Amino acid sequence: MRSVLFLDIDGVLHRGVARRSGTGVVSSAPGHIELFEYAPVLENLLCPYPNVEIVVSSDWSLVMGLEFTRNAIPSPQLRERIIAATSDGCTFDWGLWPMLSRGDQVLDYVKRNAPLRWLAVDDRSDGFEAFRDQLVHCQTEVGLGDPVMVEQFRRRLAQYFADSPKCDRSE
Repeated sequence: MRSVLFLDIDGVLHRGVARRSGTGVVSSAPGHIELFEYAPVLENLLCPYPNVEIVVSSDWSLVMGLEFTRNAIPSPQLRERIIAATSDGCTFDWGLWPMLSRGDQVLDYVKRNAPLRWLAVDDRSDGFEAFRDQLVHCQTEVGLGDPVMVEQFRRRLAQYFADSPKCDRSE
């Protein structure tokens, strides 16, 4: 059975919501220009679970494409784990996809790719009502910069993916 982490970008890997600006992407968080500031946090959290794959569940993949999104993430270890976006092969009309709740987008992917063990990390909680334990809900303006949230995430990863082999942190 595959193990999948559904990863949102904005409000998780960096504070606030990114927006296009000229030919690039910039943060909307006041006083913060660094995108992906919490990529090292996620990399560290996932280190004990080398078999966990990442499926991007972010507007980034819809607006800019999966390859752009993957390449924008500064961590080679995280980029290697990214296998898809939730919208890949969606069963909904493509025009309706952006209007679906984030939970419905994730659950559509789960249904199409079952069986999966999964967990989602997102600053949106819409559509996850029946799966609250499988959502690590970040606050948009803090993301994975919240130590309490990081500890909760660590516990959820152990709960859902504990039987995955441990990695050697000395690498």
